[in-house]
Amino acid sequence: MNLTEHIHNVRSFGIAYEFLYIIKLLTGADSESRIAELLEDKESRFYSGLSYDGIKKELIYEYSKFFGYEPNADHPETYNEKILWSKLNDRDPLRTLLTDKAAVREWVIGKLGTDKYCVHRYGTWDSFDDICVDELPDAFILKTNHGCGFNVIVKDKHTLNIPECKKKFDKWMSKSFLGRYMEYQYLGISPKIICEELLFSDSDDLPDYKFFCFDGKVYCSYYMEDYTLDPKNGRLGFLDRDWNLMPYHRREYKPLNEKPPKPENYEKMVEIAETLSQGFSHVRVDLYNINGNIYFGEMTFTPTAGYGLFDPPEFDRILGCQWTIKTLKNHPD
Repeated sequence: MNLTEHIHNVRSFGIAYEFLYIIKLLTGADSESRIAELLEDKESRFYSGLSYDGIKKELIYEYSKFFGYEPNADHPETYNEKILWSKLNDRDPLRTLLTDKAAVREWVIGKLGTDKYCVHRYGTWDSFDDICVDELPDAFILKTNHGCGFNVIVKDKHTLNIPECKKKFDKWMSKSFLGRYMEYQYLGISPKIICEELLFSDSDDLPDYKFFCFDGKVYCSYYMEDYTLDPKNGRLGFLDRDWNLMPYHRREYKPLNEKPPKPENYEKMVEIAETLSQGFSHVRVDLYNINGNIYFGEMTFTPTAGYGLFDPPEFDRILGCQWTIKTLKNHPD
């Protein structure tokens, strides 16, 4: 952390940040996560108290710090710049409903006219204390409805460390995923815990298909494999609408060197993604496919919060060209 960042954090988050920073200096890396938690929780409250211009200034600062140049927030051209614009200007309440992993289910059923593409759900609770693990099947997944990565995969409930699991969910349920990236669609989601069927493939991996849709049409998708057990080992590749491997990937993952097998019922997946994306200038529709059985994952309106690192970088501009942003602003002046 450089001096400019440190001064910015002190100015924004006050004495609590200074106190933890001193602890870090005295005790070493153990306090790094405490500082990260402080920034995440404080920034949620910090952003909520800012005006539109204040939020814009802070997001531009964060973007410039990350990419090394100032974004064009008013007339965006790249994909990441347009996500930044979307975070600032698109306050459509429907985005909040569809980001809520508990509430989106009924909307998907209504749009597709069936629940066959929804993962079987065992229950939804307001607190971990309300869950009776004995009544659940041997294998399942627990996750929150208001964030990303807040989940626990349970392959055998008899080996589940319930106190440790409760500790995780109590922590996650207290967090606002609005966070430092100002993804406004997360604001207003009432935290809940969801239990769903644990999807199995022929291996321990669960390939993930993420469709980039613009004005209701799939432009491309990315496919991830070998990430379920350890995301750091994941391999990712972009494929065009006709399932041809594109020469692009995300820098934080290993690239796919060969085109993966085209999933069974691929055209149905495209149809589902395009049906769900109707009416949105851009949304990423995430699906799973297990031996031809298609399952809805989630709707993602601000992928990577606008901090995607593409390789080569030109793909940022190529994706951006597919997105025609609307001039209407839904933010409060």
